[in-house]
Amino acid sequence: MEVLQKTNIIPNCQAKPKDEVIREIGQLLCKSGYVEESYIEAMLQREETFSTNIGNGIAIPHGVEAAKKNIKHSGIAVMVFPEGTLWNDELVKLVIGIAGKGEEHLDILGNIAEKLATADAVEQLTKSSAEQIYQTLAFRG
Repeated sequence: MEVLQKTNIIPNCQAKPKDEVIREIGQLLCKSGYVEESYIEAMLQREETFSTNIGNGIAIPHGVEAAKKNIKHSGIAVMVFPEGTLWNDELVKLVIGIAGKGEEHLDILGNIAEKLATADAVEQLTKSSAEQIYQTLAFRG
């Protein structure tokens, strides 16, 4: 199973409350068969204890450690907010929901960090089509 499916890339999203964004991106992971539905609540729990905004206009919501058992396959989902959406006190433009099975989450995070290391790279991605985003972020282990 691919880590990123084209159907899990949602460009041109409108700003909405952070919890709503996390639920939506969690649903994408769930519908694609990456996680059990309970993983969505674990993503919300993680956000309550530790903000997943990593700077550079990127947030990477993921579940708490205890929820790893609810991950069936490693996968990511991407929501793009060209105008930004408020994540605590900062605007983020790219929300990447992550479900990493075992230690694979480290590889996934490394791939994201490598591809989106600069503000320019993030900005470029926010203006890209779903196909271009797929080509950029598709993870090939």
